[in-house]
This record gives sequence, C-alpha cells and structure tokens, in this order.
Amino acid sequence: MMLAFLIMAASIQKSNAQAAFKVPAYEKIILKNGLVIYLMEQHEVPTISISAVIPAGAIYDGDKSGLASFTADGLQYGTKSYTKAQIEEQLDFLGASLNTYASKESAGLSAKFAKVDQDKVLPIIKEVLLSPSFNEEEFEKEKVRGLQQLERAKESPRNVIGNYWDKFIYGDHPYANPTSGKPSTIKNITAADLKAFYAQNYIPNGSAVAIVGDFNSKAMKDKISKLLGDWKKGKENSMKISEPEPIPNKARVLLVNKDDARETTMYIGGKGINRNNPDFVAIQVINTVLGGRFTSWLNDELRVNSGLTYGASSRFSPLKNAGTFYVTTFTATKTTEPTIDKTLEVLKKMKDKGIDDETLTSAKNYVNGQFPPDYETSGELAGLLTQMFWYGFDESYINNFQSNVNGLTSAKAKEIGGKYFPFDNLQFLFVGKAADIKAIVQKYGEVTEKEIKADGF
Repeated sequence: MMLAFLIMAASIQKSNAQAAFKVPAYEKIILKNGLVIYLMEQHEVPTISISAVIPAGAIYDGDKSGLASFTADGLQYGTKSYTKAQIEEQLDFLGASLNTYASKESAGLSAKFAKVDQDKVLPIIKEVLLSPSFNEEEFEKEKVRGLQQLERAKESPRNVIGNYWDKFIYGDHPYANPTSGKPSTIKNITAADLKAFYAQNYIPNGSAVAIVGDFNSKAMKDKISKLLGDWKKGKENSMKISEPEPIPNKARVLLVNKDDARETTMYIGGKGINRNNPDFVAIQVINTVLGGRFTSWLNDELRVNSGLTYGASSRFSPLKNAGTFYVTTFTATKTTEPTIDKTLEVLKKMKDKGIDDETLTSAKNYVNGQFPPDYETSGELAGLLTQMFWYGFDESYINNFQSNVNGLTSAKAKEIGGKYFPFDNLQFLFVGKAADIKAIVQKYGEVTEKEIKADGF
C-alpha cells in the first residue's frame, strides 16, 4: 500500500510540475549593430549555455552546395588569436564544449561551460564568431573527409533518401539544397569561398544569441555588449527565401535505382507546415497516433500485425516558409507492394474515420508525458530562445502547450488532420532495385527514374 501511495504521489507531483511549467523569465536586448541578445538566469547549476542562430544556412549555398556547412565547421579552424589546436586544448582543459554547424536555413553555435570559466571561454566564442581565419590546410583535410562521407552515405539509402525527397518536393527552390553538399560542387570549393560566404552572411543584424545559466543579467549584459558590440553590421542577404512552388496536383513517383538493393526504402507524403503554424501542438498529437511513437497505427500495422518492416513512422519537417510531411519505412523487395498498400490503408483510415476518443486520450497522455523534458537544461532553454527568434513563435507555444494538448477533441483532430495531413495526390519516393519494383510502383503515379549517387539527386 505504501509503495502504491508513493508512486501515485510521485506521479501527481510530476504532473503538477509539468502543468506548472512556463518559459522562465528572460530579458531581450538589441545591440546597436542589430544583434538580438536573450538573457535568462538559471541558478540551479553553476554553468552557462549559449546558443546562437545566424542567417547562413544551406539555402544560401547557390551553385556551391555544401558551402554553408563547411563555413560553419571552418569557424573552428583557427582565429585571429587562436589556432585550431589552441581552441581545442583550452576548451578541453576547462571541460567546456563548443559546436558550430549549419542547417537548411541557418547556421548555429552552441556552447556550455562552468560559470567560473566564463572570462576564459567567452573571448574564444567571440573570436570564433567574429574573427575566424579559415585555415586552408585544415579546410582541405575537412573537404577530403566530407567527400569520403558522402561516398559512403550512398551505400545506405536511409542516409541519402532525405536529399532526394527535398529535391523531389522543392524542385529548384533553395530548400532543395542538401546541407551536407554534393561531391560535384564540394571538390571545387576553396578556403577563399568560405571567407566570402562568411563575409556575406555572418552578420549581427538578423542573428540572435541566447545566454542561459548562472549569471547576473546586468553584469552579463555589459560583458556581452562589449564582446559582441563591435561585430560589424552587414548588408542583409538580398535573396529573401519565399515559399516554394506548389507541389504538382497529381500523384508522382520518384524511383531511385540501387542495383544491389535487397530492400525498398520509401517516403510517402507531400506538403507539410511552417514551424510557426498555430496548430503545431495539435498536429504533434495527431501525428503521435499516426506514426509518432512505437505504438502508432503505422508501426502497429506494418511491423506488429503484418511483419512487413522493423519500423514505420511519420513526421513533419517544418521550416520557416514551408515544410514537408512523410511516412517513412523500408521492407524487403518482395514485400514492397503490400507495404505501400498497408501504408495507404492507414492514411485512408485517418482521413475517413479520424481518431476515436480512447486513442486520442492515449496520445494526449503520451505527449503530455514527454513535456517539459525537452526544455529542462540551460542548453535546451537557450536553444528554445533562438528557435523562437528564428521561426517567429513566442513563449505561448510552451506556456499553453498542455492546455492546447488537453483541449484537442476528436472532432477538432479530424478537422486539423484533414487540413494539414496530405492524403490525396501523394508523392512517392522509392530507393531500391528498379528492375524488381518498377512494375509495382508505377501504379501509384507517374514515374521518374534516377540512379543513386553521392550527390543525393
């Protein structure tokens, strides 16, 4: 009895903590150079986390695919005052972490360090952001590694199918640019290209830095203003990323041939949502039922009940001005057709019948159970603040999260599902042995064939 009571008490305490979770208080500052600074004090642990977002993603690669990613990596090849080895040695000695990276739309920096080491780490972060040297020898080493990784990636369809999908859906729009680049363009990129890309895109106006942790806001404001206030304001990129062209209003099939494949790897879907969609939370709950957890309809039907695959899922991939939705799975070549048909049956079930109350309640409990662990640490909170800046949503996403989950009814779920989940004129992408599956997949739409390659499309 006592054990049961303690378990129930702990569950109630956790539920109350989750229900009470709000985005902690923070301060927003805009420096004279246009850089947005977020400061959030969190004194429970004597550490500080930093997240930065910069408008320097793969969408700006132009005809040099991979340039944004190499430029982001190159920030740590050395700076005005530090060599690459010195940066690594100093951070390692302090037990601090520093990462730089590029995504589809933006570049980013994340760092974490002890409060007592802030005056040693912050100057390094400043130099990485403001004074990278883009050492040519280090870049050439990284370029060789990058080309080798892309060549190996095509051996596994799951490593490259995302690039084919983006090209299939977005066409010639910059959202089709693969973040990792293409061998055909990477081999011609130089360290001078990195410097030019940095000069064009790494500017404070349009960027944001979030600092979360154990500090005094007034003191940190003064410190960060001095460190980053001399980041020179630049001319914002003239290429404004607009919405892609609509997906053709017909079912299409892209068949990527891999002669030695014994499996068919597939994406089935279409248009998705922007990240700042007002129904984002409800969409997450609905997708949990469809393919967002192990006990989802898709996984139950394709793995548990039919034994057609080891796993099936569905997801939205939202961006600033567009997004995609897709069901993804893989199966043995000989079971390609029943796997596709079973997937379509599940989609039709959701479209026609919606979600019953019992299933919806289970999904809501699951989603609530995951909240707020994604925003418990200082690093996660710093990342949340830069996401809010980049995608244009506010703290109501978090503050109203559980009320939005709990307020979702079966009727509303059916309405939202019909509005945002693509059920008609689906787009099909298959990677497998074309000689064995072409006759099967051509019944789902007009077929375009390609050969698998490291370029990704």
